[in-house]
Amino acid sequence: MPSTSISAFSERFVSADEAVKLIKSGDHICIQGSTSTPETLIDAMTRRGHELRGVTLYSGFSVSDREAPYCCPEFKDSFLVDTCFVSGNVRRWINEGYGTTFPCFLGEVPALFRDGTLPVDVALLNCSMPDEKGYVSFGVSADIATSGAECARTIIAQINPNMPFSYGDPVIHLSKI
Repeated sequence: MPSTSISAFSERFVSADEAVKLIKSGDHICIQGSTSTPETLIDAMTRRGHELRGVTLYSGFSVSDREAPYCCPEFKDSFLVDTCFVSGNVRRWINEGYGTTFPCFLGEVPALFRDGTLPVDVALLNCSMPDEKGYVSFGVSADIATSGAECARTIIAQINPNMPFSYGDPVIHLSKI
């Protein structure tokens, strides 16, 4: 396969604040989790919280050293957390009634995305730098993000120079982002 010139995709590289302008009120968003949570994109999305309404956020097992910034009363009409795994960064929010959980195993979520039970409009990812062919890797955690990206109409990726490129299915070409 011939090498892809990364410069051919330079118009796709924008700031996080510019990228999250693709998120619309009413969207359903799959957020990559575990140790690959796209914190920069989450912060940018949260800064738009006052202009968004009814955005549903799906996450799997999210590991973070802070509470999710969208989990506060001022964003109760903006963001609804809907998760199958109540991690520490959203627990208080759900306990206070601002989020919901759906009972299932994490491994069942891909089928729920694919059959439309859990619709996905946007996937927020934390990816590696592109390889010479223009592919980025989901890095150290693909969790529900692989199927979320597969089903999303819009994919927004935080390109992270510290994320290792791991080979296998959880890779995506820059042309899809």
